[in-house]
Formats: sequence, structure tokens, C-alpha cells
Amino acid sequence: MNPRLMRRPAVVVLPLSTALALTVVMGTAEAEPARHGSAARVVSTSTLPDIPLAAFSNGLLPGSVDDDRDIDLGGIGSDLYPAERRGEYWTVTDRGPNGQIAVGKEKRRTFPVPGFDPAIVKVRAVGGRIQVLKSIPLTTASGAPVTGLPNQPGRDEAPYDHNATTPLAYNVNGLDTEGLVRDRDGSFWLADEYGPSLVHVSAKGRVLARHVPQGLGLTGADYPVIESLPSIFLKRKINRGFEGLALLPDGDLVMALQSPLLNPDKTAGEGSRNTRLLRFSTRTNRVTAEYAYRFDPVGVVEPGQTKTSELKVSSIVALGGDRVLVQERTDTSSRVYEVRLRRGSDILGSPWDTTANPALEQLDDDAAAGAPVLAKRLVVDLNTVEGVPGKIEGIAVEGSSTLVLLNDNDFGMTDGPAAFDANGRLVDSDVDTTLVRVRLPHRLR
Repeated sequence: MNPRLMRRPAVVVLPLSTALALTVVMGTAEAEPARHGSAARVVSTSTLPDIPLAAFSNGLLPGSVDDDRDIDLGGIGSDLYPAERRGEYWTVTDRGPNGQIAVGKEKRRTFPVPGFDPAIVKVRAVGGRIQVLKSIPLTTASGAPVTGLPNQPGRDEAPYDHNATTPLAYNVNGLDTEGLVRDRDGSFWLADEYGPSLVHVSAKGRVLARHVPQGLGLTGADYPVIESLPSIFLKRKINRGFEGLALLPDGDLVMALQSPLLNPDKTAGEGSRNTRLLRFSTRTNRVTAEYAYRFDPVGVVEPGQTKTSELKVSSIVALGGDRVLVQERTDTSSRVYEVRLRRGSDILGSPWDTTANPALEQLDDDAAAGAPVLAKRLVVDLNTVEGVPGKIEGIAVEGSSTLVLLNDNDFGMTDGPAAFDANGRLVDSDVDTTLVRVRLPHRLR
């Protein structure tokens, strides 16, 4: 008998394609450690069963994946958005299984399943299990898969096969999808790391438009590309483009840059604690505001961590009015803050929206320098909540005082040559895709 089938029993039951002790933190003041969130608790946990990636992908786009290298569906925790029924959620995969292998002094980006196409996945948490209710592949205007492959030589990492020996082709249509919201008309908006870009797709997953920074020069795509975002975002760090996305009550979108821009250079960006949010009008298809957001010191977010470059924003959630939740994290730790997007904090079109000296990313004390950094208050330190998995990337609010969290398990992949055995089969990390509900001791809305 095929040992793979023995390892994955009835999981090919695929309903697939059918299927705050609060502290106010003003300006650059830091949050008090340890006490916050101590009364929050996990009230339910559900995991995604093993679903072979080839079966999943070929059920959506027949023939798209010929060999999944024993990789299961994963990565759906890139974001989380409430669906129509309580307990059901829209999620989105990222660009698919990928890793890094050092070849000499070069770190090569691997894509072991290059035919994988990012997908929007509707799920339901029932008991201890995550059920897949519906899956929507992302496609171009002509109906072809966008794929998760990088777009531009010289700007994006060069793609390689699973063992980093054979180069793969770039794809101008490729998307590294992260943030997701569903609009009132049933269409979706996605945040992408490559451009970075904001992507509007139909209810059936067809790309309607991709909004990118001015000057990107992304030509040849099989969908409309619109240079509507500030050019300063061309300085995004590789693999650290737009990550979080929120839909405000008035219909505007807010997208979060995962990490500080490399502005004016890599040294400044790697050491910076200042990232940016953009506000986008879906009515006029233009950016209407930009905000400066300052991380806590990395040792506050993850005690013992010293590398500032490990700080990331992975999720933002609209609460009502101008209030949003912003998640600060490393790969192992996570804290959630509330901010207000006040008109007086807008830096769009100001010197902070340029490479002027000093750049926003160079500032150690934003308040003294006059930069209108968003005030924030700590909602919960998830490090203090037992049962919360690492690498949380999807957050939603349920009711008045419950957070729903979903992790990114990276499709069970790890970096390095040991990710696959001698036969090119995945050595699974055994990290599950896990959805947890956390009850807070206070109301969010």
C-alpha cells in the first residue's frame, strides 16, 4: 500500500471546493510589560486536518499541481475575516510552500510546488476541527492561475526548485497574498507583499485590479495594474510588503506595511521601529491618508529577543469608527494594540512621506521630532495566554470581547536543506494550522 495513503487516512474527505487591563500608550511611550492580558483565556481550539495539497489544488484548477512533495494544505492563516454565519471565516493562503536554502553566501528562495495558486478559503470551526467549506482560486482576467511566483527580477527574490538548484521562471501575475477582507458586494480585497500592492478580486477570485506604488513599472500582467500608491512604498523590504488589511465601517480600507521601509537605506530600515499604514478609498480608488505606527522595543514584544528587524505587523482589524486593532509580533510572540486613525495624524504628502532627511524610519524619538505617530493602547499580550500558537497572522473579533486567532503553519515547511528528504518528500514540521478563540476580560466594542 502507498505509505502516503496510510499516513493520511480519511482526510481526503474533502468538502473542498464544494464545499485588557488597559494601559494607554501615547506617542512613543512604551507599554508596561507582563500584567496585560493575564485574565484572557483560550475558550476553544480547532485544527485543520491533513489535506494533500495536490488534491486541494487540482480540485480547483485541474492539472495545476503534478507533485505536491507530500505537502498538505496549510498557510491559510495569512488572514481571517468573519463570514456570514457565526463560527465561519474567510481565510487566504499566502504564495504557497516556500523556504530558503543557503548556497555559498547566497540565500535562495525555494518554491517546491511552483504550480500552487493562492486561494481564498472559507472555513468553519466545529469542535476541535477546522472544516473547509469553500475554496476560490485567484485567477487573471483570462482565467489563468496567478501563481505565487515573484514578479520582477532585481526587485523580488529569484525563485528556485525545492533543493535550490534549478531556477524557476518569474511570473508578472504572481501574488504573495496576506491580508483579506470581503466587501459588501461580495468581492474581496487582498494585501500583497510583492508590490507591495492592494488587489481587488471578484467573488469568483478573478483579479479586477492591482494597485501598486507609483513608479513600480509592472508591465505585462493579465489584469489591470494601477500605480495609485505612494512611491515611497517602493522601498519595502523584500518579503515585508503589505500584510494586514481592515475594512472600516465607511467602506475605506486600511493596509499595514509589515516592517519598516528601507528608507533611506537598508541600515535604517533594519534598525527602525517605525512602520506605516495606508488608508484607501474604494469609492475613488485612491489613497486618502497615511499614518506612522511605532513598534514597542523588540524585547517587550518578545522577551529576550534583541533583533529589531524581527518586529512585524501581521493583522489589523476594524472595531468601529476610526478605531482599529494592530498586532505587533515576532515569529513566536504577539501583542495587540488599539489605535485611532485621527485626521491630525495623517502624513500623506508631508515630508515624512518622502525620503527627506531625517526619514521617518530613522527617528528614535518621534514625538520630539514632530512626527505624528499614532497613539496606542495595549489590548492583550498574547504571550501571557496559555494555548495560543506561535506565528499568529489572522485575527478577527467575535462578539464584544472575543478574539479569534489563526496561525500560519508555513505548509509544514522549514528552511534549509533538511526540509526535504533524499527523495524530495517533505519532512513535516508537525506544526498544525490552528484556530483559537480567546475570551478577553473586557469589551472591545
